[in-house]
Amino acid sequence: MRTFRTPRTALGAVDAEAAASLVSAAADIALILDQHGVIKDVSISDQSLADELPGYVNWLGKAWAEVVTEESRPKISQMLADALAGSDPRWRHLNHPTARAAETGFSPGSPDIPILYAVVQAGNPQRLVAFGRDLRAVSSLQRRLIDAQQSMERDYARIRHVETRYRLLFQMASDAVLIVDGSGQRVLDSNPTAKRLLPKLATQTRPWQLTDAFSADTARSVELLLAGVRTSGRADDVRARLAEGDQDTLVSASLFRDENGTACLVRIATVTGETAMQVPKIKTKLLKLMENAPDAFVVADTNGQIMTANGAFIEMAQLPTEEQSRGQSLGRWLGRTDVEIDVLTANLRQYGSVRLFASQVRGELGETSEVEVSAVSMMNGGQPCFGFAIRDVGRRLQQTPQQARAFPKSLEHMTELIGRVALKDLVREATDVIERLCIEAALNLTGDNRASAAEMLGLSRQSLYVKLRRYGLGEGEAQGAD
Repeated sequence: MRTFRTPRTALGAVDAEAAASLVSAAADIALILDQHGVIKDVSISDQSLADELPGYVNWLGKAWAEVVTEESRPKISQMLADALAGSDPRWRHLNHPTARAAETGFSPGSPDIPILYAVVQAGNPQRLVAFGRDLRAVSSLQRRLIDAQQSMERDYARIRHVETRYRLLFQMASDAVLIVDGSGQRVLDSNPTAKRLLPKLATQTRPWQLTDAFSADTARSVELLLAGVRTSGRADDVRARLAEGDQDTLVSASLFRDENGTACLVRIATVTGETAMQVPKIKTKLLKLMENAPDAFVVADTNGQIMTANGAFIEMAQLPTEEQSRGQSLGRWLGRTDVEIDVLTANLRQYGSVRLFASQVRGELGETSEVEVSAVSMMNGGQPCFGFAIRDVGRRLQQTPQQARAFPKSLEHMTELIGRVALKDLVREATDVIERLCIEAALNLTGDNRASAAEMLGLSRQSLYVKLRRYGLGEGEAQGAD
């Protein structure tokens, strides 16, 4: 320990009051002891520490060992002996019971107040001074660190257990399971079943692509399956044939998070004769419902060529048999113009589905039907295709007998005519709509007084009657106008 070189000269005559101030300032808690360790006086400079030790006022006359916890008492005996022997002071960690612990009889489970003490002689051999430093902040940090370590260890143990369970499932799965890189097709891991199913690929040392496991004519379906999973997170199963053994399989995939990226869990199930017959049986009722549905349903390839159609579409297109529609462009019957089918297929490729697209079906015998089209794309099957549900809404849009001509109810509905009507006809239609709306507003404002309405509109009475007859708003007779 390094001490002052000339304490008498440097400090001068320091009386007891000055010494007490120095001791109080130098420590969070200071105890004046006799050679037997009995407390003669106490100084606590930290108010929060004094609040934690409200019984310190009763320490006077008690042995120091009585106000600390049981495990700290042997340390006090050693510290007192060292101080009386003139040895260099050593800092020792002691614990004081809190007020709550004192009320419960210093129970072992009660919280303690940690203090770092050092004992020195106070000049008089009969007096010792114990300097104490508050360790509550350090103790709190230590407890938080221990809690964090224990929490991390529990999390690690739980993760290890989960990893063990899923690794066991991965190894014991009866189907081939592979982990594929989410940004590509590189196989990262495979289970024993996959290695038995694909012995040449699974045993080679160099990285291999998932599509290497399938024949050239079905590998494209697997590529589309992975692309669909990366885009939407899910995709329908596809059938593919293995390059090794020429065996049919059912391939499914799902996306999951893997560290800082994504990966695909790919399952390859072999298709036996019994399995191959199960799918049609499950879908038989649905296929029959679609075939006999009152709404038309058409399946077309990505070029818009009809692959199959139900009876409702054949009837709507005025065809004798379904065979006459196969291989033909859907645009031959669907759409007011040739552009509509291109718009539909472009939206299906980009968004995957279209809903309530207003269009028209033209029959072979000249009959037309107003329809609504909802469509969906199926890009990850064995053959990518589009499905079109076509509903006849002609009765819903049928004109009432008194309407000589159909008019939109408002200008907002004019947008529905864009692409169906030429621009000059659309402008004329808009003018008629505005004129009709103005006449109706004038009649409402004047209480159906046509003379006043004509004056408000700046028209002659005869011109107003002509327009009323034109728009079907009234009889248009002069004698009934006023």
